[in-house]
Amino acid sequence: MSELTYPAEREIAPLAKPVNATVTVPGSKSITNRALVLAALMAHKGPRLLHGALRSEDTEVMLDCLNRLGFGFRPMWSAGSIGVDQNKRSEVIPHSNADLFVGNSGTTVRFLTAVLSLGAGRYRLDGVPRMRERPIQDLLDALSQLGARATSETGNGCPPVLIESSGRWPGGVVTVRSSVSSQFLSGLLLAAPFAGVETEFRPDGELVSEPYVEMTVRMLRDWMCDVERTAGGYRVKPIRNVVGGPDRYVIEPDASAASYFWAAAAITGGRVTVSGLNRTSLQGDVRFVDVLGQMGCRVEECDAGITVHGGTLRGVDVDMNDISDTVMTLGAVACFAEGSTTIRNVGHIRHKETDRIAALAVELRKLGAEIEERDDGLTVTPRPLKGCAVDTYNDHRMAMSLALVGLKVPGVVIRNPGCVAKTYPGFWRDLEKVGSGQ
Repeated sequence: MSELTYPAEREIAPLAKPVNATVTVPGSKSITNRALVLAALMAHKGPRLLHGALRSEDTEVMLDCLNRLGFGFRPMWSAGSIGVDQNKRSEVIPHSNADLFVGNSGTTVRFLTAVLSLGAGRYRLDGVPRMRERPIQDLLDALSQLGARATSETGNGCPPVLIESSGRWPGGVVTVRSSVSSQFLSGLLLAAPFAGVETEFRPDGELVSEPYVEMTVRMLRDWMCDVERTAGGYRVKPIRNVVGGPDRYVIEPDASAASYFWAAAAITGGRVTVSGLNRTSLQGDVRFVDVLGQMGCRVEECDAGITVHGGTLRGVDVDMNDISDTVMTLGAVACFAEGSTTIRNVGHIRHKETDRIAALAVELRKLGAEIEERDDGLTVTPRPLKGCAVDTYNDHRMAMSLALVGLKVPGVVIRNPGCVAKTYPGFWRDLEKVGSGQ
């Protein structure tokens, strides 16, 4: 990981005036990890360069796993790039046996569980204690339809995962339950072009966080893979004699990371421009600015990026299923609105790095807000706020979201601020720059 170090606790200094800044956030974690998988699977067609890649715990875990599988990735962090050597072996997955550590990276464990069904061999994936509580059975059930023996080692439907596969898919129609995570379907879609057969995936029941599946589809098309929407799901044809995607692929700034700085403008009544993002982004989380617009902010888009101007905030009632990584950001903003804010249809975030609904409810109550918690969301009713030490549950998004309250309220202390390294190691430095108007 990076050379950054973090204290055990970090007190947030309230701002003397509204923010007025332009921010450049690091590359998207979601796009980086998808691009790493695609670059690995395309490596037999030649070397690649990924530009703008995010350096974080989640992406370094993915890189380490892919290198342990026999792929040749060369991080060039000073240039913000990752080189990928050509895979000169005939196998889709170079190594037939590997024991992989995935940390607490959901994209890594889910994407690689699907991809490793293309290998001929035996693979094991395990992570931190919280990873052993994160469900993956729906993906394992889908892989069993494709002939792979993919099981939960403990039998509880969570990692460690064992995969034994011949490397051959039968193709046909596969049903995928995706009410817990869209990453199950995304992982299967990333693997499918390299299976040698046409396969159709049909979501069984609710599909949560659908914009992330659309991100996967758009990236597959960028890499010259043949994927199309059907009446019931997604059909993927095997990759044939094509060049194999771009030699150089540019990764967008992270829209989830951008949400904290747009929220800072809303909370302080200031202005923040996040560079490099627009409405055509691969990432659904850019739509967080629309929620801020409903709350009373003014949103502008130009060639430079998207700007949020703070205004008098009012509570909203919003379904955040499609942009659930920004639920905690909105929770912080809601503490400063006039009237209650209700967040709905996000029950699946209870299975993230922590139970995000329960954790957010506990910590916002500590800060003084009135919270009504439900199975699928919560309602935040503003009350006089007070500073206190808040827990982050080793969840990067808890830390970054709760810090926003401290921009207005003295005495907010973030415990375990180093958990931001999972997706945004430089967050505290960038937050300070925004506060100083840089």
